[in-house]
Amino acid sequence: MFGDMMGMMGKLKETQQKVEETKKRLDTVTLEESSSESLVTVTITANREVKAIKIDDSLLEDKEQLEDYLVLTLNKAIEKATKVNETELAAVAKEGMPNIPGLDGLFGK
Repeated sequence: MFGDMMGMMGKLKETQQKVEETKKRLDTVTLEESSSESLVTVTITANREVKAIKIDDSLLEDKEQLEDYLVLTLNKAIEKATKVNETELAAVAKEGMPNIPGLDGLFGK
């Protein structure tokens, strides 16, 4: 009984370490999202940290249009980064989960 519990605790600790390593690695994964016509381009990490924003000079004349492009493009970039982040972390968590009956359905198959 205690051997199983100690084994599970060790596996959970190992999984936690792998999750932390994955989070650090995701800081180095960059994604790029562009608006229609590529007037705004956002570079973001998989941990959702904006690294760069490029704006076409034509948008500098129209503040409202620039703001709209920024909001739309940033939201698309954040959505893309979130999907990558969640997929990577879920894979690590699922791989490291101990075999506990009933929990296998939580993380999909």
